[in-house]
Order: sequence, then C-alpha cells, then structure tokens
Amino acid sequence: MRVWVARPEPGASRTGAALAGLGHEPLVAPVLVVCPVDGPVPQGPFDGILLTSAHAVPALGADLAGVPVFAVGARTAEKAARAGFGPVVEGPGDGAGLAALVMRHLRPGACLLHAAGTERKAEPAASLRVAGFRLVTHVAYRAEPVGTLPDAVAAALGRNGLDASLHYSRRSAETAVSLCEAAGRGGAFRSLNHYCLSADVARALEEAGIPVHFVAACPRETVLLDGLAR
Repeated sequence: MRVWVARPEPGASRTGAALAGLGHEPLVAPVLVVCPVDGPVPQGPFDGILLTSAHAVPALGADLAGVPVFAVGARTAEKAARAGFGPVVEGPGDGAGLAALVMRHLRPGACLLHAAGTERKAEPAASLRVAGFRLVTHVAYRAEPVGTLPDAVAAALGRNGLDASLHYSRRSAETAVSLCEAAGRGGAFRSLNHYCLSADVARALEEAGIPVHFVAACPRETVLLDGLAR
C-alpha cells in the first residue's frame, strides 16, 4: 500500500521505516515542523513531571533528574528514560488515562511540572486540577505548519499515486486537510483510506466531511499499523 506519513519528524521517518518493513511504500512528508521554545524551566520542587509528548523531553534540565516522570505513552516514556530522567511511569497513550495514572501514584496537593507544546488538549491537566493537583506549565515546543503542501504529496495525489494516509494528531490531520484543499488536491485526498490514531484525531477529518477508514482501538502506533492489514 502507498501511504502518506504526515506527522512531524523525527517520528515520521521512524514510521516510514516501520511501514517499509511491513511491505508498504511510505511517502514521508510532514505537514508540521516542531521547534523548541526557548525559556527557563520553572523552579520546583516538583513531585512529578507530566509529559504529553516526547517533543518536550529536550527542554528538561539535568536538575530534574530523579523526579518521577509520568509519560503519556511508550515512545515518550522511552525517550525520557534514555535522557536520564525518571523513574518513568508509562501511560496508556491518552491524556485522560495519564491523569488517572498520576492519581494512582500521587496524592492530591502534589505539584507537577507539565512540559508541553504551545497548543495542547485540556487533558490531563483539567482532570488533575479538579482532583486537587497543582500544575505548573512549561511551554517547551511549538509545532508550525509548513507553508504549502509538500511537492511530493501534491504530485502523488495528482497521479493517483497514494492509497492511504496515516494521522497521528488532530493538528496534523487538520493541517493536511487545509493544505490539500489549498493546493487543489482536496478531492484526491478525500478519496484516500484514512487511518487515525484515536477518535479525537478522526474527528478532525469527520468534521471536514472526510470518511475515516480505521480508528485505532487504543492510541498506539502498533495498533494503527496493524489496521493497514484490514
């Protein structure tokens, strides 16, 4: 299957390699570019670090080593552990599940450093605050959309050279839709089979009137890639 991978790097190349290993033909062409945001990390002490994306890990300072890390999923947990942070507790892959994980390990009143992007979902912060946790947010990165639809994608859509598209976040899905429409490739994009990491990601396409072929039962890449065989 010929598959467009639109997620940002470095995840895009990793996904492309996984697709190739499964016998697919990946087209790695991100629509978002992740950039660090300069600024000092707030001073603690903190009872835990909340990570909702692996992109936030480079912003953490060495003085936070030894503080428990609550990571949204496997990839974020792995990156935090490799960078020397932790102990690391791995979450189920979504914000609500991450909030529940923190509640099982820490008591209300605990202070958490949430290293996050400029644009983020309400969870896990909303549930944790309601439960009595104190959160200090540090904006560690931003994701900027590319200016135009990547040439390779425009060409592939123009010659019916793609079968499917993988969507890992609501933001990247929304950006892919708008870029394809602006480039005059909206119809070809809509005709692809769209595979989404979660129901929240799928809603970005459904709200644009685009049918979704597959939604992963849990937000893990292995589950998403398994869906390509269906």
